[in-house]
Amino acid sequence: MKRILLLLPLALAIIGLASGVRGQGKDDKPGFIVDKAKKQIIIDAKIAPRRLEHLKGEIYPIEVIAAWAHPKGKKAHETVVTIEAMPSAIHKALEELGAKPGTPVLGGKDEPKGAEVKVYIEAATPEGETKKLTMDKVLVDNRTGKAFPKTVQWRFTGSKQVQPDPNSKDLVYGADTTGTLMVIFPVADTTVLQTNMTMEFEKFMKLDTNTKILPKEGTPVKLILEVAK
Repeated sequence: MKRILLLLPLALAIIGLASGVRGQGKDDKPGFIVDKAKKQIIIDAKIAPRRLEHLKGEIYPIEVIAAWAHPKGKKAHETVVTIEAMPSAIHKALEELGAKPGTPVLGGKDEPKGAEVKVYIEAATPEGETKKLTMDKVLVDNRTGKAFPKTVQWRFTGSKQVQPDPNSKDLVYGADTTGTLMVIFPVADTTVLQTNMTMEFEKFMKLDTNTKILPKEGTPVKLILEVAK
């Protein structure tokens, strides 16, 4: 009996590695699961509010897919979903799945570089089914009604390192200071993923969430990142 008890933690650890490893979010809250077999990171998320009181109810175009909620999240007013996971932990998990980070971009005409990552939002339908939604289903142009282009790729750029304390030379993972996981246009280089679009595309798209497809604000969903083969 004693031998069985001693071996139990090891057995549980092996089961955990086989089925997926749960990461931790900020404040030690559960954040995500890594499915090594499918090369996926499944992140706990919620549909973000489109109006924030401190901005007097003004609605800003969507430029971010996932970020921390207000007040910690610097992009909470323009995101599709809010998350709890630490961006640097997601970065590490992507590397463990074989993806190599590239180079983040801030503004300009340069295209962000990095390994391609597929992105989905998994949500329950009113009929009780679960669907994986691609970004062309999630986002629409609020002026034309056109869907977000299917041809857009997501790149694992990794985040710029920043110096939060001017009195210290210590650098930290920039996305952990903003809570920004994914940006559509290079409006920030303190993020983990960017698309292959340059800043020049921003003026042609005024994006909003597709409320005909997504569940209501505050609904728990899953954000799935899949390392492209």
